[in-house]
Amino acid sequence: MAAATATAAGGCLYYGGLRLRQKQHNANSKVAQRTQLRGGAVTVRCESERGVSITDFIGGDLLKPDLGRWLSDVEEHKAIAIYPPHEGGYEGRYFTRLRYDGYYFLDLSARGLGDPETTLTKVHPVCPAHMGKQPIARWYFPPEVDFRLNALPPNAKGLVVWVMEAKVLSKAELQFLTLLPTLRPKVRVIAECGNWRKFIWRPLKDVVGLNTDQGA
Repeated sequence: MAAATATAAGGCLYYGGLRLRQKQHNANSKVAQRTQLRGGAVTVRCESERGVSITDFIGGDLLKPDLGRWLSDVEEHKAIAIYPPHEGGYEGRYFTRLRYDGYYFLDLSARGLGDPETTLTKVHPVCPAHMGKQPIARWYFPPEVDFRLNALPPNAKGLVVWVMEAKVLSKAELQFLTLLPTLRPKVRVIAECGNWRKFIWRPLKDVVGLNTDQGA
């Protein structure tokens, strides 16, 4: 006899290849599970007093009608702090919504970014690794934001600077990212400032306590 395999999913316990009926009682719901063999395949069925919603099959994040509010907040505030879930993947639909609207992207990691003002808006030096044997060299690179703004196609709506792991940046560095759309009007800033149980966002100026009118 083949060994039975136990799997727990959604409060239901089932064994592959065996016929089982289990009932679980608690204060909120009662779950009944049945397995049937049909042509050698195992069919699993779970029933609940609450009923099965579409979020059990698609995912609650995909059903949020908030893409319009997301786009309007990006256009209004220009610099947004986001808090995606730890497992990742949720921010992709918000990224795609901006791309469909005509934005191009500059993806950066805050770790190793250096001074954001120098890296993004000024000619900045970079010292390559010399491994202790070669002479120390210094290369100069153009401003990351200005270089990509000049390379945008004519029909582009703007450039989104998407900063990953922005939670490691200091308050002063986040304040500069808040002011960057003021210095470069076609730039929008999205900074990943932390994590939460669901995808949420807020204006970056509220995170750093900066009034852009006074800062400008």
